[in-house]
Amino acid sequence: MKSVIEDLFRHKGYADAAMLTCVGDYEAHDDLELRSVFDHMLVANRFWLRTAMNLPFDADTALESTWHDLVGRFRDGHREEMAWLHAASGDDLDRVLKNVLIPGGTCSVAEGLLQVCLHSHGHRAQAAKMLRRAGGKPPVTDYIVWRVDRRDPSWPAS
Repeated sequence: MKSVIEDLFRHKGYADAAMLTCVGDYEAHDDLELRSVFDHMLVANRFWLRTAMNLPFDADTALESTWHDLVGRFRDGHREEMAWLHAASGDDLDRVLKNVLIPGGTCSVAEGLLQVCLHSHGHRAQAAKMLRRAGGKPPVTDYIVWRVDRRDPSWPAS
């Protein structure tokens, strides 16, 4: 289970970086609707990681910051996720999380981490639709394509 979750997080980092790069290339980063999607993804990612790490969660948002700050937060968050996952044990993934923000109040760490990947995937699809509407061409970020080369994220310069 741990190796599958690590692969999903590697893919999430790759796909997030590819989408952020595309948004920057099309200079769509000033679109507040698009920015709010990425901001929401970042906050959700941070909630689940901090909860899994038994750390307090602060729901501050990145909308007031620059696009480059937001990209930096995604990059740094991905590095933190991967470092934690690398050190995590099977017991860490089986541990039960309890939080009023979790539907039903509880889930395992593994279920929470799976939620992060699925949630991010949904919002990347939403962002891709917004980019198409603005005349952009979103990158291919399908897991099944990524798994062939398993490329690392290529974050936009920030």
